[in-house]
Amino acid sequence: MSTRAGFVAVVGKPNAGKSTLLNWLIGEKLAMVSHKANATRKRALFIAMHEENQIIFIDTPGIHQKERKLNQFMLEEALKAIGDCDLILFLAPVTDGLSDYEAFLQLNPKAPHILLLTKTDLVDNAKILSTIQMYQSYQDRFKALLPLSVKRGNNQIFLLNEIIKFLPIHPPLYDPEILTNIPMRELYREFIREAIFENMSDEIPYFSDVIVEKVEETYDLEKIYATIIIDKQSQKGMIIGKSGTTLRRIGQNARLLIENLCQKRVFLKLFVVVKPGWTQNNKILKELGYLR
Repeated sequence: MSTRAGFVAVVGKPNAGKSTLLNWLIGEKLAMVSHKANATRKRALFIAMHEENQIIFIDTPGIHQKERKLNQFMLEEALKAIGDCDLILFLAPVTDGLSDYEAFLQLNPKAPHILLLTKTDLVDNAKILSTIQMYQSYQDRFKALLPLSVKRGNNQIFLLNEIIKFLPIHPPLYDPEILTNIPMRELYREFIREAIFENMSDEIPYFSDVIVEKVEETYDLEKIYATIIIDKQSQKGMIIGKSGTTLRRIGQNARLLIENLCQKRVFLKLFVVVKPGWTQNNKILKELGYLR
């Protein structure tokens, strides 16, 4: 038996491009993507087959420090992934300095790691080369350094081949047909959150979340009823908008994402409730799956 299978934690600062990378590697839009930071809140598994080998990617929240209990949970999720994997992919935007990578090294990760320079399509070759040179002072710490651009679609096979080298010899750990361990209701929730992130101002997305209350499935229609939770009464009016225009726009965007996933028509009904201080409330955080 020569096939390999193992867990690969994908880590980096908020908005480093982790979810975009994962969607590209598995060939399906499953991970929530936003240009705003801290969109990903929980660990999730995304599974890619490369030839006969199985790579189980662990998507993680961005490594960051904030005092709210929700953010503490997000940091713990990232640290657990770092501690429970065979290999780490550390994503470093090519325009950044060394500080985030140095902070990662201070965590003393036990698993080997590959350093990925992301967003290389935003700069010229001279900048890429100078950034590679900057990281050479740590060449004894990483197993490989690879410039990467998802937008240009380069180096995918090379990256997958490099990952496989560090995985244990083992038969597939999951059914090769499965792309993720995330239940469909949770994917619906994440796509509604993505629509909120893309349609609202910088503050509201971070103080909002979603509960999928009910899903009714038929052969050609998915009926989804979900509640958007926000932190302040003033935010409720903003997220609904004049005559409900903003909420309709959020619903339309989320519906398109969900229809693309489930490949059938979707009816989506959204409600909005105010739960003051929910990011610090243990009971609500537990209901949302952020506390065990």
